[in-house]
Amino acid sequence: MKHGSFRAVCLIVVAVMAASAAFGDENTIDYEAIVLDNFDGVTTHEWTVSGRSYSYDFEWKLDASKFATKTDDTAYPRLTYVPSWPMALFGLNREGKELKSLGIWGRFDRRGYNWIDLYPVLTGGDEPFEIPIPGRVSYLDMWVWGSNLDYYIEAYVRDFQGVVHNIRFGNIGYTGWKNIRARIPGNIVQSKRVLPRLAGLTFVKFRIWTQPTEPVNDFYIYFDQFKVLTDTFESLFDGDELTDPERVQELWASGN
Repeated sequence: MKHGSFRAVCLIVVAVMAASAAFGDENTIDYEAIVLDNFDGVTTHEWTVSGRSYSYDFEWKLDASKFATKTDDTAYPRLTYVPSWPMALFGLNREGKELKSLGIWGRFDRRGYNWIDLYPVLTGGDEPFEIPIPGRVSYLDMWVWGSNLDYYIEAYVRDFQGVVHNIRFGNIGYTGWKNIRARIPGNIVQSKRVLPRLAGLTFVKFRIWTQPTEPVNDFYIYFDQFKVLTDTFESLFDGDELTDPERVQELWASGN
């Protein structure tokens, strides 16, 4: 390699390292597995991150593409919570605990690339609610029951700039319960140069796709334990409380 080319490569490497350092907190990692929903049918969802508690009230709704079956009695897809769960996750006997999973009953009038959306809304209404994902998420993780139909699932997340990204979550062409996981691509930005550096994602929805080769006249899919693997490390510095949006609102609300 010529000396000039080598020097150019070195400059590029240094620039990349400097850019990474500028965003901070990405060279120190503190991974936590946080369950966003166990799909037990409750509407209040709570989790603790780095000693701080969060609580959100939301429930799940369904939407579907235009060939979803509608009859005089009912419209598909349908959603319910069933007292069933993956034994590999919770075991067989769970006395005293109301464990459930979220069930989807789907029907379409014709084969094709049909879809079903599962999305959160504010409890008691139809207003969409996007779930704030703590930290800088690396993986989405969920247990899904499949009936060996060649369908697949996508997850949709929104970044701090408002851009929605769809992520191939996994194929469900298998039988029974299986834990599936999707990695968040590195090109989805979750940090900023300016304070606050954390630019977390929000979860928008799941989308189930059918394939044109597969039957769609009657099928069931079940979800359990939706969680994330996320880096919750944040550097402390003098005045770090002024990067907390809630604390900032408190301070300005009480100011003269």
